[in-house]
Amino acid sequence: MEDKQKFEVVILGIIFNPKTKKILIGRRENDLHIPELTWCFPGGRATYEEDVDKTLKRNVKAKTGYDVKNLGAIFSRTYPEKSDFIGIYFLTQVFEGEEKPGDDFVELKWVNPKELENYFTHSFHKKLKQYLIDLVE
Repeated sequence: MEDKQKFEVVILGIIFNPKTKKILIGRRENDLHIPELTWCFPGGRATYEEDVDKTLKRNVKAKTGYDVKNLGAIFSRTYPEKSDFIGIYFLTQVFEGEEKPGDDFVELKWVNPKELENYFTHSFHKKLKQYLIDLVE
């Protein structure tokens, strides 16, 4: 019998405001999977039962109050803190809704991409960081 490594796929929305050139992040407390996680991008786990785009939009709405437009996948990665997670990052923009932290987010903050890494207490991939900085330059 072949031993296959299994991964959980996490769908994450990077909400970019082109007018202010800032990105929305949320603060979590007491994460069960990555204890050192505090600030992060909104998202949730992918399932076989739901389309990835619907998963992204549903989770972003639940955590931020915003309906977003999905502009496409921009990055994917594994995590040194949680070796069985794969994150897929999508660039999004708000098109309606009212900002309100929800689900497991206790606070929301709009941040300049150059400052993002200062908020994250888990690993922040340098290629993703550069991509986000390039959005504003």
